[in-house]
Amino acid sequence: MIGPVLITGAGGQLGRALQASAPPGATLVPLGHGDLDIGDAAAVRTLVADHKPTLIINAAAYTAVDKAESETAEAYRINAEGPGHLAAAARAIEARFIHVSTDFVFNGASGVPYLPVQPTEPLGVYGASKRAGEEAVLAEDPDALIVRTAWVYGVTGHNFVRTMLRLMAERDEVRVVADQIGTPTFAGGLAGALWALDAAGARGVHHWTDSGAASWYDFAVAIQEDALAIGLLTRAVPVIPIATSDYPTPACRPSYSVLDKRSAIALIGAPAPHWRVHLRDMLGVIKANG
Repeated sequence: MIGPVLITGAGGQLGRALQASAPPGATLVPLGHGDLDIGDAAAVRTLVADHKPTLIINAAAYTAVDKAESETAEAYRINAEGPGHLAAAARAIEARFIHVSTDFVFNGASGVPYLPVQPTEPLGVYGASKRAGEEAVLAEDPDALIVRTAWVYGVTGHNFVRTMLRLMAERDEVRVVADQIGTPTFAGGLAGALWALDAAGARGVHHWTDSGAASWYDFAVAIQEDALAIGLLTRAVPVIPIATSDYPTPACRPSYSVLDKRSAIALIGAPAPHWRVHLRDMLGVIKANG
């Protein structure tokens, strides 16, 4: 039996998926932002000491990539200081700690999947704050597990899939960036991998996404194709590929951020499903739920 397991960011896509896929017998302590401000060191220490979890999974983060460019202090408070507070509190009671990080710690210049050990070079505040969070975690708890992931979406919440479904239903065309390459990752699959990596006793830095690679344009095309196939969309609209330069944003994004998962696959003993498999599953759930 596992427990108690403290899950921060419990109201988000990954937090909900972690709760839905928890091992049998696990006692969960799900905490949303209103329950715990991870940037408050005293609050973290008190809550962790009160609950005495055997495992803490940090799925909380400041994820507004563009807004982070103007809200730098808050991004660092949540993404850098917060994980450090949690790791210190976990180590103080000898609890396992798992922290979720991002592909945005890389600069996108590789052209081949990034290994966990490759040097990082974030392009913006969001990525830099997440990298600082990794460093804070390992400084406080060298036995912690850090899992970098990318392009996460879930059945609930604000994400690319739901945005595309809405725009494709409302508009006569959609324009999508075609020169940023990564891997769409279903929150349910990521959650299952985190539980499996914990069971395997993983530590250090590893990567996990679904399998395969795509541009945002490829992802959008697949969303429309699969949604049309099950009647979730009733008409096809043109999906127009555009360049990143055609859609300027405050934050720079890596043009290539596919992650090498081999170390995590070796620990888990099974590869991740292809991203289109999980996309079809997710769309089927949306269709079934009306």
